[in-house]
Amino acid sequence: MTKTLYLVRHAEAEKPAGGAYDFQRVLTSQGLIDAARMGRLLAGKDVKPAVLISSPAERTTMTAQVLAEQLHIDFHQTVFLEKLYEGAPRHYLSAINELPETASSAMIVGHNPSITYLAEYLCHEILGNMPTAAVVAIEFANLKWAEVSNRTGKMIFYDSPEKLAGFDLP
Repeated sequence: MTKTLYLVRHAEAEKPAGGAYDFQRVLTSQGLIDAARMGRLLAGKDVKPAVLISSPAERTTMTAQVLAEQLHIDFHQTVFLEKLYEGAPRHYLSAINELPETASSAMIVGHNPSITYLAEYLCHEILGNMPTAAVVAIEFANLKWAEVSNRTGKMIFYDSPEKLAGFDLP
């Protein structure tokens, strides 16, 4: 069975203010708009991940919530993994390898640079630097989640708010 993974970088967040913790940074108004726009784009592609995973940081949580609303999936079922906050790509990969086989698709909302490095590692595509709210869809043909590794995926699409500038979405 083909598996599909959606890797999402959190939307634009406020810069850390004096004394504020990085973990608590919230989305800017533009970040909220971009997350909703990307959610509408994904909904238009009939994306409906069976599993939604997020770093527990405020900006990733907010991004995941906006996406869940747009995709009409239950945000309360989101799996929050501490290892994704400040985690290396191997932490993201272990989250993928631990997905239940019953799930044909999953979405991970995380942080750069790890989310970009992971996408490049999985599908051997040069993405550069995923902008905020960007999403990469990767398919894995005839693999179990535990078998997902270097160059085992094929990039299906890569979109970002910048790429959608000038396009009207429902």
